[in-house]
Amino acid sequence: MGKEGSLVQKMVHPCPKSVLTKAQTPSKKRRHPKTDPLLLSKKELFMNDTLDLWKLLAGLAIFLYGMYLMEDSIKAMSGKAFRKMIRQYTTGPLRSVASGALVTAVLQSSAAVTLMVLAFVGAGVMTMENGIGVMLGSNIGTSFTAWILAIFGFKIKIASFALPLIAVGGLAFVVFSTLSRFFQPSRLLLGFGFLFLGLDYMKSSVESYAQHLDLQHIAQFGLWFYALFGIMITALMQSSSASIALVLTALNSGLISFTMAMAMVIGANIGSTITVLLGSIGGTPSKKRGGLSHLVFNLVTGVIAFMAIHPLFWLVNSFVDTTRNSVMALALFHTFFNVLGVLLFFPFISRLARLLLKSFPDHKEILTEFLNNTSTAVADAATTSLRKEILHLLAECQLYNLRAFQIDEKLVFDHALPFEKRAGRPCRLEERYDKVKLLHGEIFEFYAKLLNEKLEEIEAKELERIIFASRNIMNSIKNIKGVQHNLEEFEAADNDFLNSQYTLFRRRLMELYHDINRFLELTNPQEQYRALLRSIMHLEQADKRFIKETLQTAASGAIREIDIASLLMVNRLFNQACRLQIFALKDLLLSQEQIHDFDHTLEIKTFLDEEKARQKEEEP
Repeated sequence: MGKEGSLVQKMVHPCPKSVLTKAQTPSKKRRHPKTDPLLLSKKELFMNDTLDLWKLLAGLAIFLYGMYLMEDSIKAMSGKAFRKMIRQYTTGPLRSVASGALVTAVLQSSAAVTLMVLAFVGAGVMTMENGIGVMLGSNIGTSFTAWILAIFGFKIKIASFALPLIAVGGLAFVVFSTLSRFFQPSRLLLGFGFLFLGLDYMKSSVESYAQHLDLQHIAQFGLWFYALFGIMITALMQSSSASIALVLTALNSGLISFTMAMAMVIGANIGSTITVLLGSIGGTPSKKRGGLSHLVFNLVTGVIAFMAIHPLFWLVNSFVDTTRNSVMALALFHTFFNVLGVLLFFPFISRLARLLLKSFPDHKEILTEFLNNTSTAVADAATTSLRKEILHLLAECQLYNLRAFQIDEKLVFDHALPFEKRAGRPCRLEERYDKVKLLHGEIFEFYAKLLNEKLEEIEAKELERIIFASRNIMNSIKNIKGVQHNLEEFEAADNDFLNSQYTLFRRRLMELYHDINRFLELTNPQEQYRALLRSIMHLEQADKRFIKETLQTAASGAIREIDIASLLMVNRLFNQACRLQIFALKDLLLSQEQIHDFDHTLEIKTFLDEEKARQKEEEP
């Protein structure tokens, strides 16, 4: 039989030699209860072995987690150089198709390449049009698998890369810190590894089930049944390459005719979209667009090829004799079939991308509470709404800080804030940070539109002060985000002093927010002014206590030098974050005269503190 025949032992039950004799061909074979598909029960026909459901579900979970790691690490790494590299090799439809074909030929997995494309598109590194081009090319690349099978009788298993990738990526993930340049690449490797491991789990969970499917049992059905069978077996095995191997070995063994094999190859191509659709589950609209484009391409191409199966048979037969070398002929058909699909869709890549963008638009979440329906035509009303929106921004920022310090927000807020009230669920910390940034962007956009209106000089200065408050709030949350990993280290440390300082940082934040709440409840402008000054004084006192305690502990040798440096850095950023929130409230709610007095008072206090420190240094 040649090398192809050796695969029969692995993927299809060995069939008796009598099956290949003329007298025993499917059309003349006598019906028997154990071999005739019309007399077999569904259980006997399709359930020759049990399906490992838990392994299948575990594989799906690992697969989806791998997709998440890939996309998240790509987002983190998508700097200028990385984006330039990806775009350089996928610029324009023709280059995208060629890149997809080449990479798929090397990796021997169109699913893996398409899933990478989904991750790149989802992370905003690759455009939708270029992504479609790569996916079209990946289908041409899959035909290399058929040629390898036809010529050499074996296939490269992409799943074999899983363990090395997990080993290298996992060890690097543990060794390198989050600040290391190797941290995100290690997560990317880990994501690739989990992706392939999940695919392998899903495939092996149904492998024995698929191996026991005896294709001679379905010989009586029409070509449509073989196409459906190809879809089903590829969806189960999560590999069109494995399905094509099954078809080639069955064809080589005489179990099916050439046209039956053609129908199954068409079905296998359509079935390969299942893996990609799984990868787009719960993803962004861009990932869903990518998954749907792959489905549309394979489905339409498959339907057209199925309808033209006899002309395609004639075309293939004119190049390779299907009776003498059916395996090579089927590989040629697979190539013709996929190239035909690319030629059909290539002129419409841009149109398909636009249609998908229209069908699955990027939903812009409305984050503003007061600006959404406010016109910039009336400056006074617009300024009032802008001030209220920045107070909303401050509240969302405070909630982020509370959760970063693992403080119960009910100690500060007695109601749900707008972000989560609209969503109907709690936001993850990273998600909340992104929303705060987007809200700040919307605030700045509204401010820019308001500046285009005809404003008095005093109105323009007030707006400048208000927008400065929004910038202070963003700098504040950025400081807290920057020290979050240090705070987690203080909490988990074996050193009692570090543990106590983590607790004190939390207490200092709570004291600040209680001060702010008291300030916001005041209605008298003079009382508000004094309350803000008191809040600044409380921050200064807490900062001095911290410095004093840290110096005393350092002198006693109770903490390491590296911990001293971390404590001082965290305290500086924390104290600055707290001050910026106070300054934001000052610019938002105090009058111009009060702001001047506030700043002047702080300048005098700073001068007096410096003089007092200088006198202490000069004392003998």
